Amino acid sequence: MKLASWNVNSLKIRLPQLIDWLAREEPDAVCLQETKLEDAEFPALELEAAGYKAAFFGQRTYNGVALLTRDAASDIAINLPNFPDEQKRVLAGTVAGLRVVCIYVPNGQTVASDKYRYKLAWLDALQGWLADEMKRYPRLAVLGDFNIAPEEEDVYDPRLWEGKVLFSKPERTAFRGLLELGLKDSFRLFEQPPRSFSWWDYRMNAYKRKLGLRIDHILVSEELEGIARSSRIDTSLRGLERPSDHAPVITVLAD
Repeated sequence: MKLASWNVNSLKIRLPQLIDWLAREEPDAVCLQETKLEDAEFPALELEAAGYKAAFFGQRTYNGVALLTRDAASDIAINLPNFPDEQKRVLAGTVAGLRVVCIYVPNGQTVASDKYRYKLAWLDALQGWLADEMKRYPRLAVLGDFNIAPEEEDVYDPRLWEGKVLFSKPERTAFRGLLELGLKDSFRLFEQPPRSFSWWDYRMNAYKRKLGLRIDHILVSEELEGIARSSRIDTSLRGLERPSDHAPVITVLAD
C-alpha cells in the first residue's frame, strides 16, 4: 500500500500537476494540505475521473485538507475535538483497515508571535487526541505538513535556523512527543541521501541551491513499522513551472 502526502499550496493551481502525478505514482491514499478551497469548489469529479474518491475539509484562501483514496474512506473525522478551531487542519478516515490522519500543522510565523503560541497549543492537543486514536486504531498513519524540521540533518543550515520557527526547540520537542506515543518517522526507517528536503522557499533560488527543510512527514504506528518497505521524497514536482513550494513524500507498506 502506497501512502503519500503533499502540500499543494492551492489545489486550484496545482490540480493538473496532481492528476498527472497520480497517474504516474498510483498511490493508494494521498493526503493533501493547503487546498485553499471551500468545499463547494473542491474538484471531486475531476479526481474521481482520475480514479480517486475524495474526502475534503476546506476554506477559501487558507488551510484546507483532503484525503484521496481508491475506495471511499469511512469513519471520517474533522479537526481536533479537544481544540476548538475555525481553521481547517485535520481530516481522518479509514481505508483498507488503515486509519489515515491528514494534518496541516500551523506555521507559527515567528517564535515571538501569537501564532507560534497557537502552534504549540495545537500540537499539544494533537498529541492528546492521537494518543486516544492510537488506542482505537493500532494501524494508524499520520501524514502531512508538520511545519517542523525535527533534526539537524533535516535543515540545510542548522546554525542559521537555530531558534527560528520550524526548527525551534519547543517545536522539535513537540515532534518528539508524537514519536513518544509510539509513532515512527517512516522516512528515517531507511537509509536516505544527505540533504533530503521536502520544502524550499520560493525566494533566493532556494530549490536549485538545495536550501531546503524536511518538514513534511509520514508517521506510522508500531504495527505499521514492521511492514514499511520504503520511504522517499519525490522532488520532481518542485522543478515544474508554477510548483508548490513542497514536494510529495511517499511511504510504501507491504500488503
